[in-house]
Amino acid sequence: MNQDRLEEQKAEEKFQTTLISDRKKKAWLNIILFLATVCSTFLVGIILGANFLLSELSIEEIGISQSVEIFQNPKIILLAIAYSATLMGILLAHELGHYLTCRHYKISATLPYFIPAPTIIGTFGAFIRIKSPITEKKALFDIGIAGPLSGFFLSLPALIYGLSLSKLTSSIPDEETIIFGDPLILQIIAKLIFKDIPLESSIILHPIAFAGWIGILVTSFNLFPVGQLDGGHIAYSIFGKRAFIVARIFFILFIIMGIFFWIGWFIWAFIIFIMGLKHPRIIDEKTPLSTKRKLLGILILIIFILSFIPAPIKGYNFFDLLHQLYGF
Repeated sequence: MNQDRLEEQKAEEKFQTTLISDRKKKAWLNIILFLATVCSTFLVGIILGANFLLSELSIEEIGISQSVEIFQNPKIILLAIAYSATLMGILLAHELGHYLTCRHYKISATLPYFIPAPTIIGTFGAFIRIKSPITEKKALFDIGIAGPLSGFFLSLPALIYGLSLSKLTSSIPDEETIIFGDPLILQIIAKLIFKDIPLESSIILHPIAFAGWIGILVTSFNLFPVGQLDGGHIAYSIFGKRAFIVARIFFILFIIMGIFFWIGWFIWAFIIFIMGLKHPRIIDEKTPLSTKRKLLGILILIIFILSFIPAPIKGYNFFDLLHQLYGF
């Protein structure tokens, strides 16, 4: 017994030593990427803040001479900070959920890597790299579910508070306006906040609400039960080898949704195909999950349903693309 205890202590010491060594070697890269993503999301936040404050004015009313000055407006700067801080907090919570759960199970994993990008949200998200194999089903389930739960429950108050600050408009958006899809959770909260919304009205999201919307979108993307996505970990924990059947069904759904809802699903189908639909096997495949984890599985399914957006950006399905390119 003492010998076993001694070996456990040595394994723990080795794990901690390796962890600290890896942190010291590569923490600088995590910090640089984090700061770069703060900057890229802040720049997007300036645009979002300007659009939100000036949403009721036309280009002629704003004036060309003021178009540069609006980006120095203190209110816009504050909105940009609010957007960047909210979004970075949501992404960080998601990745720390994975990271801290890995630490709990003595599984080696890197600190979060953030990806700055010149996109409409300012980033391609964040990720951690798990460096040692996951052998236990409960560990696989807990690691898979920790990120989406953390991200969703931080996105939810951001969405609620941001919607309370958002504005209703009756103006018809022009053809160049980007119209984002509404997850079910946003529709429910919006009806509670704005009561009776006229059919011809639309909501101009406050930057904090938009950050919450992104957090909800990231949650749904990660919960697809495919490969080594978070949802793939969860599905494999619950269904075992049968999870591959679920993954193939969703791969086909990506193609169908790309045709009828949003062409971005084609990109997702390609990424999933490259990553692989199958999940790596684990040692204790036949060990059943606890009742608590099965209930959490039902909760995560509800979260996926509430978060899923068939068309994150409206007007960009396969037929819309053909119409824009060829006029039919």
